[in-house]
Amino acid sequence: MSRSNTPFFREALVSLSKDSGLHPLVPYFSYFIADEVTRSLANLPVLFALMRVAQSLLCNPHIHIEPYLHQLMPSIVTCIVSKRLGHRLSDNHWELRDFSVNVVASVCRSRSVDMAMRIAITKSLKEILVRAFCDPHKALTQHYGAVQGISALGASAIRLLLLPKLETYMQLLDPELQLEKQTNEMKRKEAWRVYSALLCAAGKCLCERLKLFPGLLSAPTQPPLRSNKRVATSNPNKRKSSTDLSASQPPLKKMASDASKNSMGSAAPVAGNMPGCMGGFSVQLPDPSMMQASSSADGIAAAGAIRRDQGQGGNHHAQRASAVLRQAWKEDQDTGHLLESLHGVFGEAILSFVQPSEISFFL
Repeated sequence: MSRSNTPFFREALVSLSKDSGLHPLVPYFSYFIADEVTRSLANLPVLFALMRVAQSLLCNPHIHIEPYLHQLMPSIVTCIVSKRLGHRLSDNHWELRDFSVNVVASVCRSRSVDMAMRIAITKSLKEILVRAFCDPHKALTQHYGAVQGISALGASAIRLLLLPKLETYMQLLDPELQLEKQTNEMKRKEAWRVYSALLCAAGKCLCERLKLFPGLLSAPTQPPLRSNKRVATSNPNKRKSSTDLSASQPPLKKMASDASKNSMGSAAPVAGNMPGCMGGFSVQLPDPSMMQASSSADGIAAAGAIRRDQGQGGNHHAQRASAVLRQAWKEDQDTGHLLESLHGVFGEAILSFVQPSEISFFL
């Protein structure tokens, strides 16, 4: 393990990630990793090698890793939120924490692990990371690991677990960032590491929210309407004047049209009561206008019933659409408030995570 940079060790990692006959040895590997992490917290190269072994085992598609995650996960989380990793000030324990965070995130996203197992692991991991982040007595290195772990779980975890506590935490972190209040250079560098991790996590969440609402910060594509333009309106009496053309007709044509109207009006009752052929009795014929009215009434009733049936389903769809629109509008407003609050915490540094086309909104 101390020679983790040799070609032999790299070949061993490749074999651990691809060999299909290693499943009987997985219990021994998981026990070895858990035991060595506990004993080698001061040896950074060994911890790095152990995390690479764990990553190779998790990447092997031929290994059923679920029964052994209860041994592997505590060791990996230890390399994330431990107070001190390595024994020298020059040891780059930040890189080890970032690497271990990626290993944990791969477990939470792995499809080879059962969904219920992934949910349980993610839930317990969130509790550990939030507890480490919210404890002011923890070291800044532990806060850094907690922030990086929450950020690796996705934008929703950042929005739900990290951002609500951001302003309160920044009040505790600000004195550690200032040279006048924190004279220890190592502590100040650790505080700036935590600040950078928080900024990256907030920027990641902001980018994901802006992807959902791409038009939130974009300028309008259509020019506004000018007030000096006329609005075309229709004359309500236009149809009435067009239907009554008798006033504008010549006198002879008007008399002819009136005579035709009178002849049609007098012929209508005769059609309804014509003299019969036998005995002079009148034969009552059905009125075509009444037949047409009854058939149209039946059609209107049927159409009304269909519209009522469709209206019930339409109301349901309308309610669902209204709920979706209200939720979208709320999320749109929340995104705007998120950008405003993050700008109040980080200043113009948060704008580096906004796309150039969107940042033009502020310029």
